[in-house]
Amino acid sequence: MQHDEVIWQVIRHKHCSFMSKISTGIFCRNPYNVTGICNRSSCPLANSRYATIRDHDGVFYLYMKTIERAHRPNDLWERVKLPKNYEKALEVIDKHLLYWPKLLVHKIKQRLTKMTQMRIRMRKLALKTREKIMTTPRKEKKREARREEKAEKAAVLEKTIEKELLARLENGIYDGIYNLPFNKFIETLETDELQAEDENEEESAVEYVEGNFELEEEDDIEDLGMKDYHISDEVVDDDGEVNAVEEKRMTRRSKSAYEKSEKDEPGTKLKKKPRIHVEVEHEEGAERLKATF
Repeated sequence: MQHDEVIWQVIRHKHCSFMSKISTGIFCRNPYNVTGICNRSSCPLANSRYATIRDHDGVFYLYMKTIERAHRPNDLWERVKLPKNYEKALEVIDKHLLYWPKLLVHKIKQRLTKMTQMRIRMRKLALKTREKIMTTPRKEKKREARREEKAEKAAVLEKTIEKELLARLENGIYDGIYNLPFNKFIETLETDELQAEDENEEESAVEYVEGNFELEEEDDIEDLGMKDYHISDEVVDDDGEVNAVEEKRMTRRSKSAYEKSEKDEPGTKLKKKPRIHVEVEHEEGAERLKATF
């Protein structure tokens, strides 16, 4: 059999796991406590007839406990869902707690008002954009510091080059900082490419062609007035014969040049060309024909 006064004396004066003593007062951490204060009227363990309100994912429920269900802990609390409208929720509380103590009903209504205000405030804060403060762990900070040190060691060469260039600029080796426009830089590159192409074309213009000796020989024959003679195409193998042929050509060219110079001089007489006699014999008639050219 449950006796509320005995339970309260044991909890209050000896030990309670939900009690928390602070300098401002004594509070209760039990989730079924209506006010959150540790006293005789608000203790859910020392009162066999008790009621409270709890929140489950934004939905409010009315919890009621009676002495008739004390021997069944699984069915100890009766739960009723409250509507979202505040006035309708008050009506449901008045309906189910019609014959309950007025002080307890008043405390339950106060708890309902506070919980509805808290829910409205939470919705407003969720709509606002707020900065989220996040902590960085120590391991990440140490890792980043190590990486920065390695990067600085790798960049020592670039820094030394930069210092050397600045020192030269201060010493007056350079006239100043040269900042050329990008368009002019591209134009200079294009002119260099064109000059290189022109040089390549000039080099490729040099060609080697075989000499046409037959045409030169015909021109020499025309100068001498000996068109009817035919030069044989026999190949000369000995070096002596080749030299003799070349000497004959040179003499012919000198003669033709001498004759032309005589023709050009005034008062010179024109010489007759030598005539060529051709004789043709026929065996049958033994006739002989002569022709002059």
